[in-house]
Amino acid sequence: MLSEKQKLDTLMVLGIELNRIHDLDILLERVLTRARQFVNADAGSIYIREGDRLNFAHSQNDTLQSKLAAGEKLIYSTFSVPINPDSIAGYAASTKKMLSIPDVYRLSLDKQYRFSRQFDEVSGYVTRAMLTIPLMTSKKDVLGILQMINPQDREKRIRKFSESDEKVMLHFAGIAAVALERAQMTRAMILRMIRMAEMRDPMETGAHVNRVADFSLEIYEHWAKRHQVPQKEIDKTRDVLRMAAMLHDVGKVATSDLILKKPSQLSHEEFEIMKQHTIQGARLFSNLQSDYDEAAAVIALNHHEKWDGSGYPGHVDPATGAPLPGHESKDGAPLPGKKGYEIPIFGRIVAIADVYDALSSKRSYKAPWDEANSIETISQGAGSHFDPELVEIFLNRFAFIRAIQDRYAGADTE
Repeated sequence: MLSEKQKLDTLMVLGIELNRIHDLDILLERVLTRARQFVNADAGSIYIREGDRLNFAHSQNDTLQSKLAAGEKLIYSTFSVPINPDSIAGYAASTKKMLSIPDVYRLSLDKQYRFSRQFDEVSGYVTRAMLTIPLMTSKKDVLGILQMINPQDREKRIRKFSESDEKVMLHFAGIAAVALERAQMTRAMILRMIRMAEMRDPMETGAHVNRVADFSLEIYEHWAKRHQVPQKEIDKTRDVLRMAAMLHDVGKVATSDLILKKPSQLSHEEFEIMKQHTIQGARLFSNLQSDYDEAAAVIALNHHEKWDGSGYPGHVDPATGAPLPGHESKDGAPLPGKKGYEIPIFGRIVAIADVYDALSSKRSYKAPWDEANSIETISQGAGSHFDPELVEIFLNRFAFIRAIQDRYAGADTE
C-alpha cells in the first residue's frame, strides 16, 4: 500500500510518467495499474467512450491472476455498454459524477442503475466495493470511465473506499485524462495515415493494423522475457513497437490502384512494383527524430523478408535504392533478401503477425481462411518464411491471438 506521502509524491510526477507513453492501448494498461496502486484495489477496469457507448478497453484482477501459471495473462471478453443510467459505468458517464458503492450486491431498490453479476458468475470472483470515476476531457466531455474494485487493507481484507480514496482518485483521473486525450490524438493521426493507405488498398484498415500490432506485442513480450530483456526495456519497447507495427504497410500509398485492387494474381512485373512499398514506407520515416520513426522504418522495410533469404527488398538503402555497402552483386544490384538474424527482430515479428492476419481475413482476391489452415501455414513456414522460435511463441500464445481477433473483428477504427 502507498502511504499518503507516497501518493502525493507519485501524483507530482504522474503526468510526466504517463506522457512518456504514446500508444493508447499501452497507456490504458499503465493508467489502470497506477490507479489500482493508489487505492490498493484488487481489480479494476477502463472503458473508452465511442459515440453513445462505452467500450470495455482493459481490465486487471490480482485474485484471478494469482491462479494462473507464471507468465500467463487473463483473457477478457470484449463488450460495450450504452451511456445511460441503467448500468454503473453508464450512470457515471451520463451524469459525469463519481459513484462510490460499498457493496454492489446490496444496492437499494431506489437506484436506477444495476450491477451485472455475469462476470462474477462466470469467473467465480466476488465483486464488493466499487468506485467509478468519469475521465473528462479538457472540454468537459466524457472520455471514458475508470472503475476500481475491492480495495484492500494491509491484511488484504476488502474494505470500503474512503473519502481520501475518492479525493485522490478524482485528482488522478484528471491527470490520466490529459495523457489519454493526447494518446487518442496520436492514435487518430496514425489511423489517418492508415486511411490514406486504405484509399489505395481497401484491406489496409484500422482493424487490420490493430490486430497486427497486438499480435506483434504478444510475440515480442514473450520473446523478450525468454531472452531476459529487462522489464523496463520491455515496457518501453512495447510502446514503440505497437505504434510502429500499425504503420507496416503505409508505403502502399505510393502503389498504383491497378495493382493494389487487382482481383487476381499479380504478374511478375506487377509484383516487382508491389515490392517497392517496403522501400517507400521506410522512406516516410527516413528523417529519424525518435525511436518511433526508427522502429517504423525498420518494420516497413523488413516485414516481407523471409528467414531463408527468399523475401524482399533485400540489402538495399531505402533512402537511395542503392545496395548497402558490401552487399552488391556482380552486376551492381543489391543482394537478394536478408536471411535469418540479418532480419531485425521487429521485422521477423511483424512478418508472422501480418501474414497470419492476411490469411485469416478477407482480401480482394480471396475469402478468409479458416483458423486451422491459417495456423498450419504459419507452422509450416517455420525455418523457411519465419523465425522458428517466433513461430513457436506465436503458436503457444494462440489463445491470446484469438482474443485479439475478437476484439478487432471488423471495426475499421479503434
